[in-house]
Order: sequence, then C-alpha cells, then structure tokens
Amino acid sequence: MSSLKGKDYIETQDLSWGELDVLLELSDELKAKFHRGEKTPLLSAQTIFLLFFDNSTRTRNAFEAGATQLGAHAHFLDSKLSQISHGETAYDTGKILGSMGHGIAIRHDLILHEGNKFMRQVAEATDVPVINMQCDVDHPTQTLADLQTIRELFGKGDLRGRKIAVSWAYSPSYAKPLSVPQGLITLMTRAGLDVALAHPPGYRLMEQTLEAARNNAREAGTKFEVVEDMDAAFADADIVYPKSWGPYDLMMQRRDAVDAGQMAAIEKEMLAMNARYKNWICDERRMKLAKETAVYMHCLPADRGAEVTDAVFDGPQSVVFQEAENRLHTAKAIMAATMRERPF
Repeated sequence: MSSLKGKDYIETQDLSWGELDVLLELSDELKAKFHRGEKTPLLSAQTIFLLFFDNSTRTRNAFEAGATQLGAHAHFLDSKLSQISHGETAYDTGKILGSMGHGIAIRHDLILHEGNKFMRQVAEATDVPVINMQCDVDHPTQTLADLQTIRELFGKGDLRGRKIAVSWAYSPSYAKPLSVPQGLITLMTRAGLDVALAHPPGYRLMEQTLEAARNNAREAGTKFEVVEDMDAAFADADIVYPKSWGPYDLMMQRRDAVDAGQMAAIEKEMLAMNARYKNWICDERRMKLAKETAVYMHCLPADRGAEVTDAVFDGPQSVVFQEAENRLHTAKAIMAATMRERPF
C-alpha cells in the first residue's frame, strides 16, 4: 500500500499490473473487514474533495461512505456552484484544494477530450493524489470494481480463456459517456480476459483506447476484437456487459456546441440515432448465446426494457448488485492506498 501513497489514479493504464493487484487485494481485505463489522480507520482526520461535473449515485455514495468508514471526511463540490463556473482554471482549483486536504476526486465525463485533460491539469498543480471518478476516457473506479467482481466469481487465478462481451445497447434516456466501455477494454485485456467489443456503425470509441486495448492484448497474450454484431460478441461469453454510449461524431459536435439550443438539438439527434438500434438489447435469447454459466454485468443505472429486459436484470445470472457493492470497497482501497498523511 505504501508504494501508492501520493500517486494519482486517473487511468488504469497509468498503473502497473502489480499496483492494480495491490488495489484489488486491498479491496478484498476491506470488504472482508466490512462484512465482519471491523473498523478500518486508515485515514483518520483526513479530507478528500469530491468535485462533480455530472450526476452520480453509486460513485458519490461509495466515496462519501468509504471516506467515513476510513475515518476521513469527504467534501461534496458541485462544479456549477463553484468558481469553476466563473472561469477558475483547473490548475488554480488543484492548487487551492490540494493545500487544504489530502486528496481530490473528480467526475468530468460528458464532454469528449475535456474531462481527462482537466484532471491531469489539476494533478499538475498539487502533490496530493487526484482520483478519477469518471472522465471522458476511463471510469477506473468502476472497472476495478468490475474486475474484483469477476475475480470473486471466477477465481483470482489465471482468467485466460474467459471471454467478456462489451456491447453497446439501446438507451432512450440520454447519450451516455464512452468511458465505461473504454475502461473495460483497456483493463480486461490486461487481466487475462479475451474481449469482444460490439457496437453498431457510428458508435466507435476513442482511437487511443482502441490502440491501448490492442497493445494490451498483444502483451498479455489475450484476444481483442471489434464486431458490429451483438450476437457474435455474446457467443460463448463468460461475462456479458451490454451498456449504452453516445455516437462519437455527434458527441464531438455536442462538445463544440455554442449554446444550449444547439446542444439540445444534437442530444435529440443522438437519441434518434439510438432508436435505430432498439433491437440491441440484452434479453433471454441473447443470454442463451453465452455460456450457460455466464453472468450479466452493468455499471448501473441500467435502462430496463431498453438496454436489458427485467428477466435478465432480475434473473439468476445477474450480478449487478454484488458489482455495485464492490464500488464501495474499491473506492476505499484507492483512497487508502493513495492518500498520505500531512504532517503538522
């Protein structure tokens, strides 16, 4: 744990496999202690600032509850109610918050090529760890919890030969970030899993994450493929992870929109594009294409009746609530491993 003190946690790609394994082992230990009712005041009297540019349920509560259980205090900050909304720079924000506390966690995920950049600018300004609670590139606290869940289900040993299907799925609610599928393809290829990425035309991911996944697969001796067929991705999979995200080109147009009206028009166009692929749903038929022992995973919230049927979501192959609980334990592990004490 000491080797990670002060280290930023912005993308899983930034950490060695040994460092990620430390976090996973610590997550397991903290979860076991939590279920035994043991206290874990590892960060007594420390402070972490939680800066949100987007809504959150699991992430916010995992970090707030986790900080409390570690003996620390989490400050919730809404970017719209901070001086960031008046133009304060990422560097200045990092400099100030870093001087007042022991860690900074940020969610900035909806605008392509902005969130990750903002976090790294904050990190340049301070020597306290900066933790990514989801950006435009990666959602590294979610995918670490996903991997913890997979290890609990399939064992901590070699996952080689196991296949995960990361697939786009239909959503009528809003154009969701790309960071969950991007985080999955970059982490799971390193973890020993074969990864099949499926999406309709127009829903490509960032090239930098695709290239990272290809490189990770080569180095780890795993497989990574991209298909435009949800059925093909599900075939013989051990894990299925159907998740909606926005069409890349329109997401870029939304980033460059000049006013709220233009943004609303682009959002409407994105949802209309989603609606062309209503048949991209995780249902009972598709689950039968996967292995009989396959599990259904999702970062939540899932659009019931669109991304997934109730029968699958509430069925015996679903592990989404085990997965959601693990958000707490991985959040605690990341904070405990990276936040260092500030001497008087």
